[in-house]
This record gives sequence, structure tokens and C-alpha cells, in this order.
Amino acid sequence: MAFLHVFDMDGTLLGETTASLQIARHLGSVAELVELEARFAAGELDTRGFSAAIHGMWRELTPAVVADAFAASPWLARIEEVCADIRERGERSVVITMSPDFFARHLLDLGFDEVVASRFPALPFTEPLDPANVLTPDDKVRIVDELCARYGLSYARCVAYGDSMSDAPLFRRLTRTVAVNADHHLADLAALAYRGEDLHEAYTLGRTLLVTAPEG
Repeated sequence: MAFLHVFDMDGTLLGETTASLQIARHLGSVAELVELEARFAAGELDTRGFSAAIHGMWRELTPAVVADAFAASPWLARIEEVCADIRERGERSVVITMSPDFFARHLLDLGFDEVVASRFPALPFTEPLDPANVLTPDDKVRIVDELCARYGLSYARCVAYGDSMSDAPLFRRLTRTVAVNADHHLADLAALAYRGEDLHEAYTLGRTLLVTAPEG
């Protein structure tokens, strides 16, 4: 395998919104979710506290509601085309997100090779959430390390796409990075920056970083 392509979901593949907000719109709990996101942004909640809150708030959530929310979400254009191109080149694509797996795993249907997300109990929730299954920003680095070891790749053979400071630990570790519709905090850490609504354009930009990548 020549390269590993690592994508964030919320704000990156999913334009200017989050999986949780899309689900909240279908459940009529937007006000509560916006309050939680404000607390998260202010540092009052970490990813595990946020996940525990939505686990308690969405007791009636069903797979059908999640599927509808996913289908109605504002995804960037040409995601499937990007995944197909990566696969045709003998490379691999992975999405790493701190958002719930019951939403993120639908991305497999768009052609991503792997999706790693915070693991929640089966829907509707009858079992408790294990905090150890909720990802943190530092976990993105750990997961990329594990994937590189699995496929025998160096960091130089990886390109990452992200939008927010939750991607900062990974962007500080890798040198081939693309900030997608990001503010200056992450854009300042990235090798390149893209603004727009077409993932293929961001991906094309990212491939220019791989031209001189060493083997292995």
C-alpha cells in the first residue's frame, strides 16, 4: 500500500456541522445539543463528558433516525469519487472521529476502507456507555500509529485532512496535512489549506504533498 489517507468527519467531510447536531435536528433537541456544544467549546466538557450527556439525552434514538439524519446531512461533494480513486491506486482511506460510531459507520457505505469512532452501546440505549470507548484528540495519533505499524508505513506516507483543534495533535505529528474549511488555529499547523465544498478538490491538493514522499 502506497499511502494512507486520514479524514476527520465533523466539519471536514460534514460541512460546517456535526453528527450530533444533525441527529438533534431529527429528534427536536437542537437547543439542548447547542448548549452541550457550547460547554464543550468552553472546556467545561471533554469528549467523554459530552458523549455521556448525549447518551443520557437520546434514550429513544433508533437506527432509522440515525440513517435519516446521515442521509440528510450536508456532506462535501464527491466523497465517493475520492474513496474510489484511493482504492484504485491501491491505497487506503480511514475516517477517525470522536463522534458516535452509530452515525460514523455509515461512511463505510460511501467507500471508506475503515471508520474509527467513539463506540456506543447498541440503539436504542439500554446499556451504559463505557467512557474508555470514547475517543479523545490524542487517540487520533495513537490510531494512526497503529495503522502505520499494521501497513508498514512511515508518517511520510500519510496525509491527514481536518478542520478543528481536535485534529491538532495529529497535525503536529504529521507533515502532510490539509486544513479543510478550518480557522487559522488549525490552518497555521497545516501544510496546505482548502476552502470549499468539494472533497475531491481538497484531496487533489493533498496529493501534491505526496509527490516527493519516500518509500516505506
